[in-house]
Amino acid sequence: MKIRTIVLWALLAVSPLLAFEKVGTTSFQFLKVVADARSMSMAGAYTAVVDRSDAVFWNPAALTRTESPDISFSYMNYFLDVKHVSASACIPLGVSGTLGFQFMMADYGKIDVTRVDALGFVNGEYNPGLTGETINPYAVVAGVSYAKRLTQKFSFGLTAKLAREDMDFTSPYAKNQKNYEVAHNALMFDAGLLYNTGFRSIRISATVRHFGPDVKYIDQSYPLPQMMNIGVSANLFADDQALFFHTGHQRLLFAFDLVQARDYGQQYNVGMEYSFRNIIFLRGGYRINYDTEGLALGFGLHFKDYRIDYAFNDFGSFLGHVHRFSIGINLK
Repeated sequence: MKIRTIVLWALLAVSPLLAFEKVGTTSFQFLKVVADARSMSMAGAYTAVVDRSDAVFWNPAALTRTESPDISFSYMNYFLDVKHVSASACIPLGVSGTLGFQFMMADYGKIDVTRVDALGFVNGEYNPGLTGETINPYAVVAGVSYAKRLTQKFSFGLTAKLAREDMDFTSPYAKNQKNYEVAHNALMFDAGLLYNTGFRSIRISATVRHFGPDVKYIDQSYPLPQMMNIGVSANLFADDQALFFHTGHQRLLFAFDLVQARDYGQQYNVGMEYSFRNIIFLRGGYRINYDTEGLALGFGLHFKDYRIDYAFNDFGSFLGHVHRFSIGINLK
């Protein structure tokens, strides 16, 4: 009862964040895109599942589930030459807690610069505004997390991270025009709770991500893409603590996340993971009430302390699909 009381008060403490004002546009959209393969092969139903260093991206409280140092790297080739890379690491400190570190970068590729005053005919050929210049905008995030197990069943975690979106460039065509700073920095925070109910592997999570001040573009400010997740996970069948029945060397994990986004309606992530001897993993999931995202599939191979994960995400007939790749090492 004491543990349940702690969890109840903790959920009540973060529940006012669910009431944030809905807006049509938020800044720093790249924060919504995660390169990690395991999480996205389960359609993002992950806040109550994650048990390694990539918890820094989803639920810092889950860092307490790592018993030894862990490192992971992820890569994703997104749309229109946009590339995402990320890295995470965690270091358990015994009874003092767990430290986590994250880095993520979005490279938007080379973009041709066009201007209205460059429109016209050049040597008899029409120029659609090209200046001959190119820009290479990018976004980057770096952060540090701390997690602490308060009891055997209840953990909390906090993350502080600094994000920068840089689209600055200098053009000779802008000499007589007002130049605006287009590189923006933002300090933001994540918070997470994780509760292991102790009943047949059921875990409950609550997270708030990207909480911070508005970002100002020229003369207009836009809030960060704040999100709140409430998740639950359980082993439907496993060799231990199964929800329904026990099986040898096999496990079927079910996960569900309810997502409250600041710039969208209620969303839902549903995912499953089948594992055989903790070596071969098959995953799938679906994202509900998203504009484009839907089906998610993937697999993983774990050998001793090394792991490789892959995810396939379908974005519909117009955008197509995206592939994600991750590798990880547990440093026992």
